[in-house]
Amino acid sequence: MSRRYDAVIIGAGHNGLVCAYYLARAGLSVRIVERRGVVGGAAVTEEFHPGFRNSVASYTVGLLQPRVIADMGLVARGYRVVERPISNFLPQEDGRYLKVGGGLARTQAEFGKFSARDAAALPGYQAMLEGVAQVMRDMALRPPPNVGGGWRALVDAAVQGRRLSGLGLARQRDLLALFTRSARDILDEWFDSDAVKAAFGFDSVVGNYASPDTPGSAYVLLHHVFGEVNGQKGAWGHVIGGMGRITQLMAEACREAGVEISVESPVERVLVESDGRGGERIAGVRLEGGAEIPARRVISNAGPALLYNRLMDPGDLPLDFARRMKCFRTASGTFRMNVALSALPRFAALPEEGEHHRSGIILAPTLDYMDRAFADARAHGWARRPIVEMLIPSTVDDSLAPPGAHVASLFCQQFAPVLPDGRRWDDPAEEQGAIDAIFGVIEAFAPGFRASVLGHDALSPLGLERRLGLVGGDIMHGVMSLDQLWAARPVLGHGNYRGPVRGLYMCGAGTHPGGGVTGAPGHNCAREVLRDGRMRRWRSGA
Repeated sequence: MSRRYDAVIIGAGHNGLVCAYYLARAGLSVRIVERRGVVGGAAVTEEFHPGFRNSVASYTVGLLQPRVIADMGLVARGYRVVERPISNFLPQEDGRYLKVGGGLARTQAEFGKFSARDAAALPGYQAMLEGVAQVMRDMALRPPPNVGGGWRALVDAAVQGRRLSGLGLARQRDLLALFTRSARDILDEWFDSDAVKAAFGFDSVVGNYASPDTPGSAYVLLHHVFGEVNGQKGAWGHVIGGMGRITQLMAEACREAGVEISVESPVERVLVESDGRGGERIAGVRLEGGAEIPARRVISNAGPALLYNRLMDPGDLPLDFARRMKCFRTASGTFRMNVALSALPRFAALPEEGEHHRSGIILAPTLDYMDRAFADARAHGWARRPIVEMLIPSTVDDSLAPPGAHVASLFCQQFAPVLPDGRRWDDPAEEQGAIDAIFGVIEAFAPGFRASVLGHDALSPLGLERRLGLVGGDIMHGVMSLDQLWAARPVLGHGNYRGPVRGLYMCGAGTHPGGGVTGAPGHNCAREVLRDGRMRRWRSGA
């Protein structure tokens, strides 16, 4: 009979690795089972064209929790992040451009090219956003109070409520507005220039199948600014070796702590058994091929839609819970590409090589452009002028491409997870049409780009699902809307990382605080698993 583990974790993505590390460090026997042949989930670095490597899905770092970095000893193991010299570069259709970042005075000077009022408003806007972002940082490593969770939930609510009530009235108003209003509503209050509003509004549609006009899109904007890099709040950067370097170092820490990691071990079913008292409890997992791994706990790093709708028998779930999980929304509207280039793109607005090549290059000049992209995707299936962010990590990491050549990460929105009129993403014509639209946008801002393309790897929403297990191609493991956030992520009553069967837990981005390479869900889930273990020992008198 197979060894019975204290915990089996489904998926070796970064959150699964983080959770495993903390559990093993506390003395639990832990095994991770991973469907693919490599650890990392969506944070992997792979060769996609001969001689060219890149971060396949996740492509930039800025939200990874400093506590996780420190606890896992990632810096001592070789974790190194190069910050962007400026945050973003936005070429405009009229030939002008906007650079954001590099210090307040410098950004104000850039804003002044478009609007003196916007330049003057920037410090107030940043103070407002940072004030709310600090609340999010404080809450990221705190499990939400669980609705219906008895006295423990009341204590958790009181602790977190005290932090919120300590905010001044103005900040409480800001918090409410950012959680409920559209990005355009917020940005229209602060700025006049279309270019300036686009610079901030882009964050509201990253991994969000929505318009900047959609209520709640302001929260997604906020979600992307509460991280830090090298102690610099709100900064983003490139990990030397790509995003896969993070998860390889995490796997190293896990193995040293005693975690067993099994790749090419896809889970077919989460196993449930009678607890002998009229209820049910977790028994382990069954792999494809029939092998069973007994475990006291099963912890899923897979998204809720994958876990509850594909890996569990519906009869093992409470009826209302199963119904709600069928309605759990997954749609980030994302199309990911990795491109091998013979040369750097030359932008019409700024053709010479420079710091803008080492920043986030946003090809979406206005909020109206972003709104049209979403409307087009809803009608047509994909935006014929999509939103494109380009990063060129080979400008700071020469391990990714041959000398003189480069790799580009293209993060593109808006692409429907399900195409209308019976069309399918596995039709090569559909995927090629989307690729042509993406390249067309880049060519319009950087003439000659197509001629520099040596090869590419494309991941449509279906491609993201098939390769990485992201249902609906959702890079966030679930829509980041108010009804699927905090204590309601993935659903009210289970926002504290515990599933509806005793011994079942969730540690992925489908739990608080949501998507991005943060490590927070893995950290928080491990904390709750250990908390439950202490309570059981206390009750048994051990």
